[in-house]
Amino acid sequence: MNLPNTISFSRLLAVPFLLYGLHDPTPTSQWICLGIFLVAAGTDWLDGYLARKLNQVTELGKFLDPLVDKLLVLAPLLVFIEWNDLPAWGVFVILARELTIAGWRVNSSLSGPIAGANFWGKLKTVSQIVAITLLMIPIDSWNSIGAIAFWVSVGLTLISGLIYLWPQKSPSTSSVN
Repeated sequence: MNLPNTISFSRLLAVPFLLYGLHDPTPTSQWICLGIFLVAAGTDWLDGYLARKLNQVTELGKFLDPLVDKLLVLAPLLVFIEWNDLPAWGVFVILARELTIAGWRVNSSLSGPIAGANFWGKLKTVSQIVAITLLMIPIDSWNSIGAIAFWVSVGLTLISGLIYLWPQKSPSTSSVN
């Protein structure tokens, strides 16, 4: 396993700490979890940068990176349902998109290389990280801003999922008018 893939995998180690620290939180544990989450989320950029810079982009990395991202994002979202800060159906929309695209990627990989994240997928991930960050801040006035950011991320999640799944016209089948 190369360095970028090791960094991706290490991001997974943040998930149990987040779940434990947010289970029955104090303001201090929320700030600590926020720090853990932001460091872990930052490694998402780092592993991709290193993979490209060191020419170490691998099929494992293209699969592992988005999978770990999904787990890192879904863990606190599930906690927010438990806290009654988010409706389960909104988180379900995110979960359904993530499972659908993961299945689509695996299916696509059977006939060729795994498709990496596109602009919309990356934008969706950033919006989810921003929403989770705002919702994790233990200051009540930030919760409403976090809720708005969450709904923006749900919208971007739907858009990015549709873009992945929408049939693309190949140049040979499109007509010129």
